[in-house]
Amino acid sequence: MELVLQAALIGLLQGLTEFIPVSSSAHLELAPWLFGWQTDGLLSSLSFDVFLHLGTLIALLVYFAGDWIRLLRAAAASIVERRIGQDHDRRLAWLLIVATLPAAVIGFVGEDLINKVLHADSSAVRLAIAGFVVVGAAALWLADRYGSQRDRIEDLTTRKAVSIGLSQAAALLPGISRSGATMSAGLLFGLTREAAARFSFLLATPITLGAGVYGSRHLLTEAHTGNEWLAIGAAFAAATISGALAIGFLLRWLRTRSMTVFSVYRLAFAALIVGLVIAGR
Repeated sequence: MELVLQAALIGLLQGLTEFIPVSSSAHLELAPWLFGWQTDGLLSSLSFDVFLHLGTLIALLVYFAGDWIRLLRAAAASIVERRIGQDHDRRLAWLLIVATLPAAVIGFVGEDLINKVLHADSSAVRLAIAGFVVVGAAALWLADRYGSQRDRIEDLTTRKAVSIGLSQAAALLPGISRSGATMSAGLLFGLTREAAARFSFLLATPITLGAGVYGSRHLLTEAHTGNEWLAIGAAFAAATISGALAIGFLLRWLRTRSMTVFSVYRLAFAALIVGLVIAGR
């Protein structure tokens, strides 16, 4: 049962930190080290971490089901009629498509290389992750502080949407955070906090689907013990439930509050990593 509980905690971390802009990759990469868990086997498998993205995908699809049904209908109608016109849903659907492509291509080409370099069990990698966490904290705070926060999603231009989509590629570096990068870019381009978060979540859906299906294919075809399958199921359920709760929490939070608390948390997390490395943990 220890493995099941550990897996459930990993799933909980994935769901919470995938959408709250504090970097799920950093938390999942460092959790076994921070908690003193065994560093080989299921929990340290990259395919296990990626599989948990399918849990957060379910959370996205459930939370934004109405949005996606409307957007898919709008995209289909635009294809049938061969025009977008002034329909906001048709325009948003195509903005999401074109904004997804750059990060998808970069991720497909560069993910294996980054995984080899930045997913090693070493102090140097941990310090690098701490550095990326700090960079993400600074970017989030600056964008939140100096963005105009006047625009809605409907005000996005194609150039701005593609730039926000391209920022997702930065999340290949553990510690940057996909949601943090896209929200920072959205704020930088003048979106309100809630609009930046909503566009970030909608943009996450196709890239999470692709990464989850492609990256977890080995996990689901490998032989596992009954206890390991139970652990996989517990982690998936925890990621789905906590992911849905995190989405709702963040959207409510950003209606009246700033991103500052998340930048402060990131700095504290980075300091903890550096302190433990210096202490010889």
